[in-house]
Amino acid sequence: MLKQTVLYPIHLKLGATMGEFAGFEHALWYEGVIPEHLAVRNAVGLFDITHMGRCTVRGVDAAALLDYLLTRDISPMKINQGHYSVMCNSHGGIIDDLVVFRLDEDTFFVVYNASNREKDFKWIYSHAKDFNVQTRDVSDEVAMFAVQGPKALPTLQLLSGVDISGIRRYWGRWVNLNDLEILLTRSGYTGEDGFEVYLWNTPLEKPEKAEKLWQTILKAGEEYDIKPCGLGARDTLRLEAGMCLYGNDINEDTTPLEAKLTFTVNFEKDNFVGKDALLKHKDESLKRIRVGLRMLKRGIPRRGYEIFLDGEKIGRVTSGTFSPLLQRGIGMGYVPPEHAAIGTQVDIKIRKSFLSAEIVKMPFYDTTRYGWQRKT
Repeated sequence: MLKQTVLYPIHLKLGATMGEFAGFEHALWYEGVIPEHLAVRNAVGLFDITHMGRCTVRGVDAAALLDYLLTRDISPMKINQGHYSVMCNSHGGIIDDLVVFRLDEDTFFVVYNASNREKDFKWIYSHAKDFNVQTRDVSDEVAMFAVQGPKALPTLQLLSGVDISGIRRYWGRWVNLNDLEILLTRSGYTGEDGFEVYLWNTPLEKPEKAEKLWQTILKAGEEYDIKPCGLGARDTLRLEAGMCLYGNDINEDTTPLEAKLTFTVNFEKDNFVGKDALLKHKDESLKRIRVGLRMLKRGIPRRGYEIFLDGEKIGRVTSGTFSPLLQRGIGMGYVPPEHAAIGTQVDIKIRKSFLSAEIVKMPFYDTTRYGWQRKT
């Protein structure tokens, strides 16, 4: 039996094309992947991401536990501050990439991938016994939306009685949106500016508050041509932004150093799971590294396609799609560091053909025109 989010009836009512993802029957698209993708790049889109995993870690040792489990510094975090980090196994492989927010001195809120809901919570819970903490899986109690795009801020500002423009990237605060108290955080999985909206105490059997908030946000964004968006656009957007998808681009056999997530690793910390393995890995020559791939002409790279240089296989594609913004195929994959220089031309074997591609810097788009750092 596939699981559902609290907004399952809404998706059906809106005529969404449904499909399976991470054990959920979820909206893949409403109007279509391309119009929903471009709505987020140019205006604003609304996603139901309640399928993701969420837990709280409370207690006097909460920061110490997360410092031990995560590669990034947790103890110095301020209240309402968030971090993107990774959680590694003892071999330095990535158990998951996640976001953690400090809600108060002794309470943290951890958000992780839907495909790893059970695995991540079990991992955290199994280590919690050595610390004075309480862990709680709240995945089925908290509705979670993403409002993404350059018009995300004005859309949500219409619903808030306080100025939310001061919320910095990877920070959050509790606010009231149209008489509903929610946790609002500013980050996202699209490359754009935007927010996550967390509505607590909304189990599957009591969807009314979640449905009300969803409809309220859509109404507020009408003047900006807001669109409800499915998981299809979420995937193409994250790929254009050069963000990893767990299970494709990263897994327990991939280290953050190979995945170019070294910024999430603080080797100055006294200890964390996987530190010794990562230190050893750091001192050795990496055998592979994640790169961005842009097709020079036709063709769409897909997961598993082989990458060639001068007739020799050097790697594989881990994610690929047609970029609605660039109007060409793009992808990510792993190649040896000596072949990873920007501008290197490679061939991707698509069925029986070898089609030309170029290794490029990520994000794939012009960051002065698109994304949260846009200038225009």
